[in-house]
Amino acid sequence: MEAARGSKLPAVVPSTLQTPEVLIDLDILRRNIDALGRAVSARGQRLRPHAKTHKILQIAAMQRAAGATGLTVATLGEAEVFADAGVEDLFIAYPLWVGEPMAPRLAALARRTRLRVGVDSLEGARNLASRLGEEAATAGIMIELDSGHHRSGADPQEAASVAVAAREAGLRIVGLFTFPGHSYGPGASAGAVDDESRVLRQAAGSLRAAGFEGLELSGGSTPTAYASEPGAATEVRPGVYVFNDAQQLEMGHCDVGDIALTVAATVVSRRDRPEGGGQVVLDAGSKVLGGDRPAWATGFGRILGAPRAHVSALSEHHGTVEYPAGSRLPGHGEVLQVIPNHVCLVPNLVDAVTVVRRKDGRTGPEAGYDIVDRWIVAARGRNS
Repeated sequence: MEAARGSKLPAVVPSTLQTPEVLIDLDILRRNIDALGRAVSARGQRLRPHAKTHKILQIAAMQRAAGATGLTVATLGEAEVFADAGVEDLFIAYPLWVGEPMAPRLAALARRTRLRVGVDSLEGARNLASRLGEEAATAGIMIELDSGHHRSGADPQEAASVAVAAREAGLRIVGLFTFPGHSYGPGASAGAVDDESRVLRQAAGSLRAAGFEGLELSGGSTPTAYASEPGAATEVRPGVYVFNDAQQLEMGHCDVGDIALTVAATVVSRRDRPEGGGQVVLDAGSKVLGGDRPAWATGFGRILGAPRAHVSALSEHHGTVEYPAGSRLPGHGEVLQVIPNHVCLVPNLVDAVTVVRRKDGRTGPEAGYDIVDRWIVAARGRNS
């Protein structure tokens, strides 16, 4: 239950921090990483987490230590950062259109890592083969499928023709992948798992009939990561699970105790109401929280320790938080912890994050923190 109106919560964020500041709870982060690593292994699948969520070398090392076979990335720039840090198994899960400046970088990366790249069309395959020339077979090619998200990805009935054309152009086909992005919604994950399995099986059957063997079947998202059945995928690529966020909380895929990343923000303005509750404005807006909000979400974020409050509006440097009647309205200068709506946006908006642990092993939003480290967001801004 929230504190009565007018009472003051204990300070939990170290006073030495200048807000807004991104905080990562080290113990929760480790627990999230280890738990999913065990669950995926128990299903007989491989885990290839998506590093675009965190972009941080220390977290990638923790994921690999917990059994990840490699990393997924979204861009060539991200891949280069993690390869420089010693990651030798990388999948750019994106239908790259390779232009002249990208080709030598991609070839160089393929020579020093076990690299896989996404393709979802005849045109994309032919362009990639043309740009890589004699090194076309160096990188493994994964054909992307549309399993219901309707973003990128070939129709599963067309996958074999794309694969054959890619092989004829000199590319080396190693598997199929899809992203069940339509799992992001209340009650949507079970249907998305079924769609993913159906599409992977259908396309894999057509590729095997065309002479392709030993295919990797790659899928998965954070909402589907804990599916009870493995489905058709041989590996899964969740990203958000390391931190979790307000979307995962609202969909019921995590608890408050699973939230590893928050943004510490200070109350700079407030408007209380006679019946209690009201509105406060924080010094954290879209330039640190991101502005992503699906239609079903109740806000742009939540407040740790105040489950009935929600971030109702964002501008660049202002975050408006609504507290319902009967709630304690925070005072000027009070530091709150915001649970971002879509956590993947946050690391790309800051240069570094502050790593904390609960004092004396205590738990709960009222427990204070000790600062234990500061991590650079190494792949920040590597969007191409």
